[in-house]
Amino acid sequence: MLKARSLLFSIGYAALTFVISVSVILVFWLLPPLKRFFLYSVWCKLVLWWLRITCGVSYHIDGLENIPDRPVIVMSNHQSAWETIFLYQLFTPACPILKKELLDIPFWGWAMRLQNPIAIDRSKPREAGRSLLIQGAQRIQQGLSILVFPEGTRAAAGSLGKFSRGGAQLAVATSTPAIPVLHNAGLFWPAGSQLKKPGQIRVIIGKPLNPDGKTPKELAAEFEDWIAENKYAVGIS
Repeated sequence: MLKARSLLFSIGYAALTFVISVSVILVFWLLPPLKRFFLYSVWCKLVLWWLRITCGVSYHIDGLENIPDRPVIVMSNHQSAWETIFLYQLFTPACPILKKELLDIPFWGWAMRLQNPIAIDRSKPREAGRSLLIQGAQRIQQGLSILVFPEGTRAAAGSLGKFSRGGAQLAVATSTPAIPVLHNAGLFWPAGSQLKKPGQIRVIIGKPLNPDGKTPKELAAEFEDWIAENKYAVGIS
């Protein structure tokens, strides 16, 4: 039953991705800049709904009141594809950071390219860091929040990877608050697996971290302290 439900989700996921991607490509230029993000957000909401209907995966959020009405740097742990979808629709209009090769994926990648995301070459970390700072500052000035996963790649459920300071550097350079986020999505949508396990994902959103008067190292340490204080609540040891 688990395999059948996961397969059904995958079929619907592919269909939704195709339909929304084509819609974005066709009508993108007819919409005002910030309105264009509505279509991407619709795709995210539909995927989350379809995941709940087919696989029984829901979510609960603590800390919604901590999200300010302004662009922010979202700094989250990374376990799954789920949080990239969830955080985009929660903080929209938002700009994701992704591997540049993803933009070559037919339809989905073409639609994402129109959104002008921050596409980086992970084989060139120094160049990627510069791109994040330059393009990130531009997107914030355009009114977009930036989605950052400081681990850089997905960690196994129940664990954390090593955090980079890229998000903290961007927050300090642009005087933009950083919003810390923790979740346990990897328990229900595991990285590298087609199986989706029923249950409720828990998401914790912390209070904004003020970058003013701090160095990137100090802000990154504040983020890691928050992670250490809250990680047990989402089953991370």
